Amino acid sequence: MTTKSAFTPEEWKSVLEGPPSAGMIVIVASSGGMFRETFAMSKAYVEARELHGESELLDEIVAAKPKADHTRNHSVEEMRDRGLQHLRDVMALLETKATAAEVEAYRRFVLALANKVAAAHREHGQDVSPAEAAAIDQIAAALGDQES
Repeated sequence: MTTKSAFTPEEWKSVLEGPPSAGMIVIVASSGGMFRETFAMSKAYVEARELHGESELLDEIVAAKPKADHTRNHSVEEMRDRGLQHLRDVMALLETKATAAEVEAYRRFVLALANKVAAAHREHGQDVSPAEAAAIDQIAAALGDQES
């Protein structure tokens, strides 16, 4: 089992920032609901903690307070592009240090978080807006999800 000790402090920081980055990509994809969507992101962590024991790596990730990259972005597009690149980089890192099952658990957690954030606020009568659905597709692609 892979644990935090397998990563340098900078690598671990990057791994921890992946899920909140995905959540922020969804939050900024469509206007409105930021409070509910941010709360949904926190709830995804709580729910993942309840599944304790399925992945030691994921257990350590969800036990940490969600941290986001505080790099200043000049636009929503820049934030999205940086976030997607960050997810691609984290997946490449995990694939070199974690087991295939742990990589898949991380991928599933990030996608579950993104979907929970998107569904937290109805927009224009839809549970998930087209912009949020597109953001989730981009996140899935960045995570290397073959089903997207």
